[in-house]
Amino acid sequence: MDQLKRAFGLLWMLLAFVALIAVILMAQAEIARKPTADVWIQWGVFVGITLPIAIGLFLFGLFALKGEYDRLPTRSSEL
Repeated sequence: MDQLKRAFGLLWMLLAFVALIAVILMAQAEIARKPTADVWIQWGVFVGITLPIAIGLFLFGLFALKGEYDRLPTRSSEL
């Protein structure tokens, strides 16, 4: 099970990278298609919201890959 957690850690890291790149490329295409202020603002918000989500997903994957989730606490006294 620990190996599966580590494999999924790599998957989460790749997913974060791909999602961020996809949103940025989509924003570039939409802004190039219709370069008005409302489109700039809309895609700026989309990229701004996606960035911290992708960073969090990447960190979650990094911790899983490093084995931080191999042993999880079962009681609050173990925290």
